[in-house]
Amino acid sequence: MWRAAPGRAGGGSRLSLTTINKTGKPQVIIPASDGRLTISVPIEIKRSSGRKLVTVPGGEAGVTRSLDGEPTPLQQALARGHRWLTMLEAGEVKSLREIARKEGVDSSYVSRIVNLTTLAPNIVAAILDETLPPDLTLFVLAVDPPPL
Repeated sequence: MWRAAPGRAGGGSRLSLTTINKTGKPQVIIPASDGRLTISVPIEIKRSSGRKLVTVPGGEAGVTRSLDGEPTPLQQALARGHRWLTMLEAGEVKSLREIARKEGVDSSYVSRIVNLTTLAPNIVAAILDETLPPDLTLFVLAVDPPPL
C-alpha cells in the first residue's frame, strides 16, 4: 500500500511504503483528516530468471526487457554508431575514415552506422525492445531511415 502525502513547502508530494499485500481487492480509502489518500492495489512479486516481476490483480505480469542476453546485431550497430559519433565529437578522431582505419572496416560502413544516431526516439526504443517490424533491417535504417 502506497501513501502519498500532500505537497510540502519547496517540493512535491512524498511517497511512503506502508505495506505490500498479496491478496484483496483494489480500493481507495477515504482521505484522512491530514489530507493523505490511501490507495490499495493487491500485487504479487515473483522471481523469474533472477528478476522480480510485479503481478497485478488480473494475474498479468508487466512486460520486461531482457538485459541479460546478448544484444542483437541491430542493437550492437546502434551502440557502435553512438560510440563512433562520440569519438568524433570528443576529437579522438578527425574523420570517419580514421575510425574506419582504426576499426578495420570500410569507411562507407562507418558512415551508414553513424547515420543510426539520427533515428527517431520511437525507432530507437523499438530496436532496444526488439519490437521493430521485420522489414526494417539494418541496411534500410542506415541508408534510408523511415520518417517519424
